[in-house]
Amino acid sequence: MAHYLVIVESPAKVKTIKKFLGNNYTVTASNGHVRDLPKSQLGIDVENDYEPKYITIRGKGDILAGLRKEVKKADKVYLATDPDREGEAISWHLSTALKLDEKKMRRITFNEITKNAVKAALKAPRDINMDLVDAQQARRILDRMVGYRISPLLWAKVKRGLSAGRVQSVALRIIADREAEIDAFIPKEYWSLDAVLQAEGEKRPLTAKFYGTEKQKIEIHSKEELDQILKEVEQEEYHILDIKKGERIRRSPLPFTTSTLQQEAAKALNFGTQKTMRIAQQLYEGIDIKGNGTVGVITYLRTDSTRISAEADAAAREYIAKTYGEEYAASGNETKQTEKKIQDAHEAIRPSDITRTPAVLKDSLSRDQFRLYQLIWKRFTASRMQPARFETTSVKIGAGKYVFTIAASRVAFEGFRSVYMEADEEKEESNVLVGGLRKDTVLTRQDFDTKQHFTQPPAHYTEATLVKALEEQGIGRPSTYAPTISTILGRRYITKEGKNLYLTEIGEVVNNIMKQSFPSIVDVHFTANMEGLLDMVEEGRVPWKEVIRNFYPDLDEAVLIAEKEQESVTIEDEVTDVICEECGRNMVIKYGPHGRFLACPGFPECRNTKPYLEKIGVPCPACGKEIVIRKTKKGRKYYGCENNPECDFMSWQKPSSEKCPECGGYMVEKGNKLVCADEKCGYVRSNKQNH
Repeated sequence: MAHYLVIVESPAKVKTIKKFLGNNYTVTASNGHVRDLPKSQLGIDVENDYEPKYITIRGKGDILAGLRKEVKKADKVYLATDPDREGEAISWHLSTALKLDEKKMRRITFNEITKNAVKAALKAPRDINMDLVDAQQARRILDRMVGYRISPLLWAKVKRGLSAGRVQSVALRIIADREAEIDAFIPKEYWSLDAVLQAEGEKRPLTAKFYGTEKQKIEIHSKEELDQILKEVEQEEYHILDIKKGERIRRSPLPFTTSTLQQEAAKALNFGTQKTMRIAQQLYEGIDIKGNGTVGVITYLRTDSTRISAEADAAAREYIAKTYGEEYAASGNETKQTEKKIQDAHEAIRPSDITRTPAVLKDSLSRDQFRLYQLIWKRFTASRMQPARFETTSVKIGAGKYVFTIAASRVAFEGFRSVYMEADEEKEESNVLVGGLRKDTVLTRQDFDTKQHFTQPPAHYTEATLVKALEEQGIGRPSTYAPTISTILGRRYITKEGKNLYLTEIGEVVNNIMKQSFPSIVDVHFTANMEGLLDMVEEGRVPWKEVIRNFYPDLDEAVLIAEKEQESVTIEDEVTDVICEECGRNMVIKYGPHGRFLACPGFPECRNTKPYLEKIGVPCPACGKEIVIRKTKKGRKYYGCENNPECDFMSWQKPSSEKCPECGGYMVEKGNKLVCADEKCGYVRSNKQNH
């Protein structure tokens, strides 16, 4: 009887797949990549047309020896690594490292680890797709070139242990640019005005929002403007000008891609991108279901496609019609298109079997696995359902020359919302009383409700919004979002407080060097364009070495110029007037993982260190002592009093020594402006020092 060998990436899959195949199949794992570029050198022969030099990864020799034994026993070898560029490359490396005979080696892929999917894959084996392999090689080599040529420059100019990366440097820049935007943001005042009205025959009052005049919307910018409008509308009679009824439709959501799953899991479950991917991997590779054995419960988790297979679609519609009623199932001819061209080899992320509801699996899953599975299951089910429909009513109310409005809506048909609502979807505002209003209803004004507001700066990035920004700007691919974010967090270029991401001092230094010396590497459009080129390699339209040939000479030139011209940021031995209390030497400034600190130059005999508090030459507005730059525990910069904890003054913005001429309070620098720290005062002028 013929004997077959199936090689997968992860040992967790071995158990799942073994169960689906007969005794004449051996299933074993490569534990991911077996060959890579060497760690100790660039590993790319620049003189010989950028030929990569691959070596066996340290520690993988025994695995390869074990695989070679199995290959000898087998009549046919199936390479069943993941269904993406990385998986294709692993299969190619395995075929080379194991010297597999082309006649007895085949490549198979499956999008979910279920019996049907694995059996179907074995019936449709193919050759290794070298276009996919080349796209992965090109990405790996580009990343290696950036990392290995620029990182030593950062070591020389700032401190050892820093790194630059092709995608991580752009992600860092996006965060740094947002921080600069927030720092330079100047709030503007505006007011809201509501009229509280009593409709004849109704018990509860109605709230109508000020709109403007019949012809145009009016924004209220100040208390003076508000008082003027109040004076005019106080004496007016309130009457209904118009009642419009309509219908609004909210379409069912698309099923999850890697990016949208990471975003929604962050919002709904408070999961970081790494955690989402780790748990999704477990759900994909196989869960031991009581009474069923081990089975993969979701499809492949790295995808940017929203396509669903015809079988899964039909099964979902049948399930929905049976469980919720025919009227809830989406009509069959509806197709959904996403804006951008997608790599459509994959499906969206969905349950491998819709009848395995979260309730059915609850006892077989950990709490986090259950919560993520439930999110995926609900989103997929909702995507196959009818849209939600709302009856809307908008009422225009006249008061002299001014107009107030009331908007209300009522759910007419729940549709997909009976299963799923997005985490940040606002509850539909409903004003049941509006239903009874007619054109001739008499209204009496009871009161006005006025509120002062200030415009808000753009929000700090969170992991979820950073993933969204990277995807929207075409940077990185489904498999790169989580590692990119965890790299810049791990390097301490950014820090996470609550959900928000902030730039650290060391991140600011690295970003400035990258912007100055390697503007194209940190250019969003350049990086997005590079992703487009890698897609063209995958499609067989561009030879992969062509991409490298066009990239490397420019990088090489930029590195050589930067080595000569880039000023050293290192301030390792700048001597201060701070005396080490342990040995009497003058302490020096050093760079650590979180930025600068004071250290005794007598190291290793004297190991005394303390925080470096840089004075900014501004007296503390609270007590008159000096303002110094401090850092939170996680490395985020702020301005505080040197007399802390006795004086608790702190400001995220840099304080100025100038007093506000309007209210006498302290002012802060925002971009090239000086702004009163008291929002309510709102005084702003240009900062002459910055010109």
